[in-house]
Amino acid sequence: MSDSAMTYEEAVAQVMGPGGRFELGTAEVGGVEMPVFTHAPPSLGAIFSTWAGRGDALFLVYEDERLSFAEVAARVGGLGAALVDRYGVGPGDRVAIAMRNLPEWVVAFAAITSVGAVAVSLNGWWTADELEYGLEDSGARVLVADPERVARTRDAAARLDVATIGVRLPAGDHPEGVDRWEDVVDPSLPLPPVDVAPDDDATILYTSGTTGRPKGAVSTHRAVVHAVMSFGARAAVQRLRRPEEAEAAAALPPCFILVVPLFHVTGGVAVMLTCAASGTKLVMMHKWSPERALELIEREQVTNFVGVPTQSWDLMESPEFAARDTSSLVSVGGGGAPSPPALVARVADGFARGRPSIGYGMTETNAFGPQNSGVDYVSHPTSTGRSLPTLLVEVRDPDGVEVPTGEQGEIWFKGPSLIRGYWNRPEATAEALVDGWLRTGDVGRVDEDGFVYVEDRAKDLVLRAGENVSCAEVEAAVYEHPAVYEAAVFGVPHERLGEEVAVAVLPKEGLPLDADELRAHVADRLAAFKVPSRVVVVGERLPRNAAGKILKRELRDQVAASG
Repeated sequence: MSDSAMTYEEAVAQVMGPGGRFELGTAEVGGVEMPVFTHAPPSLGAIFSTWAGRGDALFLVYEDERLSFAEVAARVGGLGAALVDRYGVGPGDRVAIAMRNLPEWVVAFAAITSVGAVAVSLNGWWTADELEYGLEDSGARVLVADPERVARTRDAAARLDVATIGVRLPAGDHPEGVDRWEDVVDPSLPLPPVDVAPDDDATILYTSGTTGRPKGAVSTHRAVVHAVMSFGARAAVQRLRRPEEAEAAAALPPCFILVVPLFHVTGGVAVMLTCAASGTKLVMMHKWSPERALELIEREQVTNFVGVPTQSWDLMESPEFAARDTSSLVSVGGGGAPSPPALVARVADGFARGRPSIGYGMTETNAFGPQNSGVDYVSHPTSTGRSLPTLLVEVRDPDGVEVPTGEQGEIWFKGPSLIRGYWNRPEATAEALVDGWLRTGDVGRVDEDGFVYVEDRAKDLVLRAGENVSCAEVEAAVYEHPAVYEAAVFGVPHERLGEEVAVAVLPKEGLPLDADELRAHVADRLAAFKVPSRVVVVGERLPRNAAGKILKRELRDQVAASG
């Protein structure tokens, strides 16, 4: 640390002290007193309302398309007017988005939340059955979708009476009952005025839990706005602590590249909304390709790369990495999965100015959480870093009692960026949220300097390349195979993906079971990322403890050891 740099505590106190943009106060949120930003915008719409004033400043870059903030704002007004006047959408109504990364995704999200409706982000990788579940569970009135998702949801949308707006559909050749974007969005129309309060619902993002179908995590405007402001406050803290890095970063205008899906909290909040609030150029990738990413980083002089560790690994493993100019990058990292220490060191050494970073955010925290970056990350490569006062961290024992510093337990979070609960799941909400605290289901510890270490998961989930995979959901699909007698799904370590999905299966007596056939069976029912890549067929009952619970850790260790 240079002599002129501040300690972490000093920088936080200055950034979040009285009089500044990130001044901290307190407010009652959901009946619990929380630390809040005194000058937080009242809603997401208040952030989007600044776009028109940014005029011709470049906002979105997608392939050969380049859209200014003012152009995006005009389209938001046109879609907002259509939602209200044509489709009768009112405050609290749910409007779903199902598409790959496209400029229309950003427009749709801004328009939906600006008119007081709730933006439901559906996973673009889901099968038709999974998309139908999301539409029905959320009670969406309108769906905005790209051609592939339009085709995949036609039967469900018709059955559920969901009006559909198709994005980038061919003129004169679109399915019956689907309106083309171009026919309903008039950029000359103003956004209808709607009063939106901080604690009104803003978003539903689906997240895999430990039992069956994904749960809809509901966030208020206050929650999402506070997550976005917390990212801004943390960047300000880092600028004070690392003036030499801040000086290097100031050499180029900030520019983010979107390499993760917008339907994920990392892409939608940590990347897109951060750019939306700060007036930063966002370079959008339709789908992940390390070679294309390197090309765009060089062409657009990208400064910030936020993805899952898999993507940093892919970038540096690409045969084009050495030939491309990546000197504009000042931050390389993201979240969604732990990074191997070797990758941290490799990122630190492999870029001219790019420093490694990782964040420990969740759907339930709107992506904000402890973060580790730069020299802190190099010196603490197994830690997810430290948090800000807007997200309090405690480690507790099974009885909910805080443990001494350095001891292991379940990690709990508290702050205004947390979800308010799960959509129509009061029992799941009560289990996860206790007196304003979120039980993460992760096991870890916090050291004397406030660095958080995540060491295990209490939840029955596989974390594959940033995607939460519910073991129970995959097991339910596996058990539908007529030859399966007993099955257990679990994660095994994978160098690139972090974890991969594995299943141990005991066939029914006399019935053959082929691994490829079982994979195809699961693929017919679930998204591709949930399909087990490792299938182990066993000849005896799966190991259990005295209570009859399958010992997945033992199975995981056996499969990992077998290579």
